[in-house]
Amino acid sequence: MTVASNPSPRTQFAETRLVRKKHRSELIAKCFFGVMAAAMVIPLILIVVHVVKQGMPSLSWEFLTTNPRLGGIRGGIWSAIVGTLYIVTISLCVSAPIGVLSAVYLNEYAKENWFTRIVHLAVVNLAGVPSIVHGLFGLGAFVYAAGMGKSILSASLTLSIMTLPVIIASTKEALASVPVSFREACWNVGATRWQTIRRIVLPNSISGILTGVILQVSRTAGETAPVMLTGVATFKAVEGTGLFLYNPFTDQSMALSMHLYYIATQANNAPPSLPYAIATVLLSVVLLVNASAIGLRAYLRSRKKW
Repeated sequence: MTVASNPSPRTQFAETRLVRKKHRSELIAKCFFGVMAAAMVIPLILIVVHVVKQGMPSLSWEFLTTNPRLGGIRGGIWSAIVGTLYIVTISLCVSAPIGVLSAVYLNEYAKENWFTRIVHLAVVNLAGVPSIVHGLFGLGAFVYAAGMGKSILSASLTLSIMTLPVIIASTKEALASVPVSFREACWNVGATRWQTIRRIVLPNSISGILTGVILQVSRTAGETAPVMLTGVATFKAVEGTGLFLYNPFTDQSMALSMHLYYIATQANNAPPSLPYAIATVLLSVVLLVNASAIGLRAYLRSRKKW
């Protein structure tokens, strides 16, 4: 009687042909997606490096803290920075509360019927409307119909209308990510719907809400068409270098996006490095806001209990 010998561990755990085929497929997929990622990231890095390199001759502390002169081709960009801060801040103060409260109603209170379906469709469609169309709407609604004239307030309200659909959509997604069992547990112990939203739903979705709101700041800072039609001037001479350079209700202002467009396309005898320097500052503002949003999201997610 012969006893079959047990296979050695090396033979027993050797890769089969099927396993090797799966590993090759995994490696090919990994390389493919890596190439796709590099195809997106590398051009972006090259563009940023080129812009910063070309703008270095004009970048200085004086450039950041002095006002433009001679139609914008000399001096700094302080008044454009302040104008951008005015427009972005007012726009955010208007759109964020309305967008968040609208999303809370649609996700937590509104019943599923033909009206809510129309509202959802309108929000999705408005998010894809070109910015120039929003600019024309702001020109007709705020500048002429409401009698505000071309002012910082008109430009800010136009941008708030433009960013409102995106804030509503991102807030709805954040609210929907909170498990339904959390709500049911609160209702079972006698909490009202508003108490559940205030104590449970909003705290657990605040990271997604704030991320969506803050990321809209970078989009608002870079828009040109809406503000060009409603309240931003190509050049405006102002005195002083403080934060209170404009009256939001009556004054037009300068803005980084519009100033960059004007210097790059219409200004004569401007230094070749000037538009690149303005673009560098605008990119720095956008990247700083995005980095802040990512850091805030990571911090708030680390405090979640689930």
